[in-house]
Amino acid sequence: MMFPTLDLALAVLVAVVLVAGVARGLAGFGSGMIVAPVAGAVYGPTAALVIMLILDSLPALPITIPAIRIARWNEVFPAFVGLFLLYPLGVFILVHGDVKTLRWIIALTIFASVAVLAFNYRYRGPRNLATSFGAGSVAGVLSGIAAIPGPPVIAYWMASDYTAAIVRANLMSFFALEALISAVVLWTAGLLQWPLVIVGLISAPFYFVGLTIGGKLFHHASENTYRLVTFGLILLSAFLALPLFDGLFAGLAAFVKADAE
Repeated sequence: MMFPTLDLALAVLVAVVLVAGVARGLAGFGSGMIVAPVAGAVYGPTAALVIMLILDSLPALPITIPAIRIARWNEVFPAFVGLFLLYPLGVFILVHGDVKTLRWIIALTIFASVAVLAFNYRYRGPRNLATSFGAGSVAGVLSGIAAIPGPPVIAYWMASDYTAAIVRANLMSFFALEALISAVVLWTAGLLQWPLVIVGLISAPFYFVGLTIGGKLFHHASENTYRLVTFGLILLSAFLALPLFDGLFAGLAAFVKADAE
């Protein structure tokens, strides 16, 4: 069991994890899209998956359990089933498609979700098993291609007449289920290696602090503030999904590596 070096890479990760915790505590999502690109740049793609799994397990329980009690499970569970079943299709598309083209398509899809929020669109049609399953299915395909499942389900619930508390609870419950599946997949694949797990455990207290701050901010935020934060986080994910920013993260990785040497 190797203890990670207390270097610039860990310092950068911890700072980003703290910010991501605030976002997750406030909006109910967003930590993955903030942490994953940075963790992937400084520790590698596999590390990003493991670190996010650690962060979204025990540290998130105190704010997830209350959310589970008020979530609309008649919509959350079908959406999760859609994600689970269509995830392999996303992986298949990733393996057989042109990566750069796919990333542009994903970014445009996320920008479409941003448009739903920007124009304050409200879906007045039925909200049943089929529509929830459909939103989750799109999320599953995006998750398989780029590990970004959030925007479709976020837009789906933000386009409802639900209060911010219900939207946040639905999202937190949905991503809690996703974390369980991720744990099984990573364990089965043998990717839960101790050095990576320890990095996640070191980051976890900072994530918990961020979650606590974000949770307190949520209870003082208005419905409009919640929508603006949600809008901003999805917009961030859209920009980070663009190939244009590959150089930024490559530069971060090179900078951290140079400092370590």
